[in-house]
This record gives sequence, structure tokens and C-alpha cells, in this order.
Amino acid sequence: MNKEIIINSIGDETRIAITEDGLLTEYFVEHADSQRSVGDIYLGRVAKVIPGIKAAFIDVGHKQDAFLHFSDIDPKMEDLDALLGDEDSDVDLEDEEEEEVTTKQTSTTKQQYQRTLQAPSIPKIEKGKEILVQVTKEPVGNKGFRVTTRITIPGRFLVLLPFDHKIGVSKKIFDQRKRRRLRRIVRSIIPEGFGAIIRTVAANEDEDTIKEELNRLLNTWKEIEQTIKSEKAPALVYKDASTTSSVIRDLFNYEVSKIVVDSKKIYKQLKEYLRQVHPELEDRIELYKGGEPIFNVFGIESQLRIANSRKVPLPSGGHIVIDQTEAMTVIDVNTGKYAASMNQELNSLKIDLEAAREICRQVRLRDIGGIIIVDFIDLEEEKNKKKIFDELKKEFRKDRAKVSILPMTEFGLVQITRQRVRKSIFQRSRDVCPTCGGTGILISKESLLKDIEHWLRSFNIGKLLPKVTLKINPFLENEILKGLIPRYIRWRIKHRVLLYVELDVSLRVDEFRFFDPVTGKDITTDF
Repeated sequence: MNKEIIINSIGDETRIAITEDGLLTEYFVEHADSQRSVGDIYLGRVAKVIPGIKAAFIDVGHKQDAFLHFSDIDPKMEDLDALLGDEDSDVDLEDEEEEEVTTKQTSTTKQQYQRTLQAPSIPKIEKGKEILVQVTKEPVGNKGFRVTTRITIPGRFLVLLPFDHKIGVSKKIFDQRKRRRLRRIVRSIIPEGFGAIIRTVAANEDEDTIKEELNRLLNTWKEIEQTIKSEKAPALVYKDASTTSSVIRDLFNYEVSKIVVDSKKIYKQLKEYLRQVHPELEDRIELYKGGEPIFNVFGIESQLRIANSRKVPLPSGGHIVIDQTEAMTVIDVNTGKYAASMNQELNSLKIDLEAAREICRQVRLRDIGGIIIVDFIDLEEEKNKKKIFDELKKEFRKDRAKVSILPMTEFGLVQITRQRVRKSIFQRSRDVCPTCGGTGILISKESLLKDIEHWLRSFNIGKLLPKVTLKINPFLENEILKGLIPRYIRWRIKHRVLLYVELDVSLRVDEFRFFDPVTGKDITTDF
């Protein structure tokens, strides 16, 4: 597999595309006014504690409070309290050994999570108390950051764990001798009171390289400690690397054949960074000097257009349709006109296999998280259903996010859950339609006219020639104001109301408002 990273920089926008054999699989965008927040550390203040949902809301200085679930609270919270000057914590949760690593945080084991959910006591986090938290998920919709008190400082080869004693090794390092060697090196040089997780790219690194990285991470933590002592909550005390830097730190390894960048500034920064941490990979960075846009040359733009559409074509003529709702993402698989043989089961299996591969790629590319339901073309044979399930599992192994898949149901449905870290590409590049509210459907003109007439009938009960002003969007102008005898005149006569009509372009096309012409008061909801 030929893996490449393509970086395009225009003004204050940087776009990063990761391709596998020419196919776009991951896409990141960074703007000066919308920088990445995952990994940032805040000195927050507890705004609310809600035992009923086993969570607290933390004021971190943003419009929406951050969400902290009790399962994301470090069992060794007394060390955090000591740093903040609070020695009175009585949190006492059992610690578990955990080796699996992500770039930003370590996960609790299932047993620890279940104990947390079943624990009768509530962790000691009181309203108004200062607390150190790290962002694990970007805001999505009306939800703020999701945060944890398990603080981690990621580097290229190590993830530093303050307030911990564990030395973990990435599960992707399979050689037991390498695992033991790396664990022994880190144990011999790490200070007391700190833990670390050794990342996959460190598998073949020597002791001096690992020691140098550990010293950098320890110095970073010392700076954070100094910032904490000088700041008052809520405050940002540590800003993680930019999107570009974090992608290079986390994803650039020996599997990547080259990085192509069209910005001299970013090119020099990347060369300098690799010269320090991985000089043998320095020659894999190329500066693009062509006249045609770099994303056009590598076929990225055309693939992005497809990633922003509902319908995605398949090689054999079928297609998938992707719809995102508030609760879940629904994907439908269609055959189109494909019929390579008279055997319907074989035709369906071929399209479903193509769809499974494309769905995995589109989910990664669009960064779709949460619940995903896929409606595959119906298959009769259980062995063919298992082939689809196995293909999904194989393709999702390439995904860095955590994915769970259930076998295909008798209705041809496959249920998937995928870790959500940030907004999907659809959410990042779309605004809700101000007219339909995101439904894609408008109330019909006839229904609006009937609603207006119902309002007038209620308004006139027991009154003698009342006056009222109706404001409408020009969308309804022809139906109400035009004609030999305009509709509003007929309403006046029928309902015995002195009705005046005004056009208001600020109203939605499916909205109307009634006002008292004397006071100017909006009386739409009064009747």
C-alpha cells in the first residue's frame, strides 16, 4: 500500500489529505479562527455536579460548559488536588494496568468503567472547585467539549502520564523482546511519580532518542505546572500542537512514502522537526513547485466533492447514499443497473462487498462518529452475510478511531458505532438551512394559509371589528395580496376583522406573525 500525505496551504487555511493507493482516506482542515482543541489542557471550575447522569459540567471559559463523566475522573485525583492546593480529596478508586494508547488519552478498562457506574459513592468534585481537565472531544452541535482528568502529554515516541506510575507499550508492537527492551529503557529513566506509554513508532528507536523525547515532555509538564500556579480558573494552561504538526507527529512513519507540501514555510518547519526526531525520514518531504493546484494534481479535489455529497458511486455501477441525522448516520446500498449474471445472490454480494469497502473509507474520510446503520442489499446465504461482516472488520482495522461492529441482521442491517472526536466533515462544512431548519421540507402554502385563517377565527371571538396586522414573507404575496379579489379582503369579510398585510423579508418562508397595529406588540401566540 502506497501511503502519502498531501498538504495545501492557502492564506490562513491549511488542508491535509492522506491517501492510500491514490484514494483519499483522511482529511483535515485548519483555519486561524477555528483551531483544533483536542489535547488542550484547562484549569477549569466545577459549574454543576449531576449525580443522576454521573457527570459534572466544567466551566473552561467557553460559551458551553465542558462535560466530565465520572468514568473520566482519574482515580489518583488527590495528586491533581495537591497541585491545585487542595489536600482533602478522598477519591479512592482501584487502579488498573492499561497498555492501549491513543494520541491524547488512555482509556479505562471495561471492569473499571463498570465499577465506576456501579459505585454508590460520588467522586469528590464540588461546585466551585478548581479542576484540571484535558479535552478529548471537540464540541458537536449544542454539546460542549468532553473532558477528562487523566492528563496526558503526547510526543512522537512517548505519551507522558503525570500523576501515574504505569509504563505501557502500544499493542501494535508485537515483538515481545522489543516490548521488554522499551519498557526497561523507560523505567530506568522516568522520574518517580510519572508514567508513560510507548508509542508504535518507538519500536526501533535507541535509548538516547527516547531519553531526549522524555526530557522534552517533562519540561513541557514543568511549564504547565508553572502556568497553573499563576492562572485563575477558567484558563487555558496548555495548547496542543496544531493540526499539521499533530498529523506529522502521529501519522508520519515508515509506512508513509512521502509528504508533498506546497508551502515553503511549512516545508521548512517539517524539515526542522524531522531533523530533530527522525532524520532518516527527512528526505521523504517534498516541496511542490508546480503551477497547477496541488490538490488537483493528486486528484484530491474531485474526491472531496464526492465526500461532500449524499450519493457515492461504486465501481460496478451501484451506489451508496449517506444521510446524517441528529441521532445517527444512515447508509443505504443500492444496486443501480448492475446485473453481471443471472444469479441475484452473486450480484448482491459483489455490490455489498464494494459498498463495505467504500463505506469504511467514507466513514474515515468524513470522520463520522456515533451510531451508523447500514442497509445492505438483502442476502439469503449466511456465509455471504459473514463475508460482508468480515470485510467491514478488515477495512475498519485501518481506522485510528475505535469501532464496534455487529453482525448483519435478518433484515440486512449492520450496526456500527465509531468513536466521535470532532465534528464530521459534513458538520464542519455545512450550516443549518434558516428556511427549513435542516429538515429539507417546507410547510405547503395551502397549510400556511389555513393556519392563518384558523388564527383569525380564534382572534375574532366575541369582538367587534378588531384590527390586526399580518406580516408575511414575500413567498406568500401572490396567494394573499394578488387576484381580482385578494384573499386578505375575503378574510376581512368572512371573519369581520380589519386586517392589514405587510411583507417582511426577515421572516422565514413558512412563518407568519400577527401584531397589534396600535401598540406594535407581537400577539401571534396569544390566540
